[in-house]
Amino acid sequence: MKTIKRTVNILKGIVPAAFMLMALPAAADYPERPVSVIIAYGAGGNTDVGARILFPKVEQALGATLNIINRPGGGGWVGWTQMLNAKSDGYTLGYINTPNLTTGYLDPHYKRKATLDDFDLIANHVTDYGVISINKDETRFTNIQELVEYAKSNTLTASTTGANGDDHIAMLKMNQKFATQFVPVHTTGTAEQRAALQGGHVDVSFSNVGDTNLAHKGGDLAIIAVMAPERSSFIPDVPTLSESGFPDVVSWSARGIAAPKGLSEEQLASLREAFIAGLNDPEHLAKMKEMGLQVDIRTGDDYRAMLLEEENGIRELSELLGW
Repeated sequence: MKTIKRTVNILKGIVPAAFMLMALPAAADYPERPVSVIIAYGAGGNTDVGARILFPKVEQALGATLNIINRPGGGGWVGWTQMLNAKSDGYTLGYINTPNLTTGYLDPHYKRKATLDDFDLIANHVTDYGVISINKDETRFTNIQELVEYAKSNTLTASTTGANGDDHIAMLKMNQKFATQFVPVHTTGTAEQRAALQGGHVDVSFSNVGDTNLAHKGGDLAIIAVMAPERSSFIPDVPTLSESGFPDVVSWSARGIAAPKGLSEEQLASLREAFIAGLNDPEHLAKMKEMGLQVDIRTGDDYRAMLLEEENGIRELSELLGW
């Protein structure tokens, strides 16, 4: 009789514990189904195309399908809001594009409560540094030194891909630090921006290496400065602002993969491992190079530090941005 009671008591302890273990998600089983990845911009754009190049290699490493869901609108915030409202179970990820993400939560007009702390950062994919371009037939200035000098005493129109984006912010930094008088002309995207410059409708264009380097190489326009710590391998003939005598203005558009805050350490480690494997794949790197896009792998504290640096730089321009 004592043996039976002892057995019952043991089972009382074992059964609840077994159920608790069954209720916990096993890290070894993740992922058990396809993972959705929200891209906050339309199909066919640089973020979308880059993701479709990368994902097959990530899927091999992760052992699961990555399903792209395009959710354009609101400067990216339609997609980012959907991602933040999703369960933090490892089955909804998304691309975050900065500085658009950052300006979107810093701008008090939108009254958004989200911050960088609401995301689990997985890995940065691309860092596309800014450039300053002029019309190929421009005669008032032919290099960055002449442009800055001219812009100090003359108002010049400068095309951007939208308000509060990296192009706009770079232009404001130039005005703030070097007393230039660039006035923004916001366009709907790269094609319209380039057409405005080539058609002589604006004086200057602030854009990025990825969407301008081929036009520069083809002689359709002239890039006269790159806003990066060092020269770009895609346009090695173009000097940096710093080496040209204009330091402390670095501009980039970055995009990487994140998830709503709350992933387990095991899930985050699995995702980072899979994305790093995909990002380092030679075929992926070669295709991104063909597109003129710089793969810039950053994870963990390094990725977070990069985004916080950008956030602090934007805060310094809050008055100029009308905040």
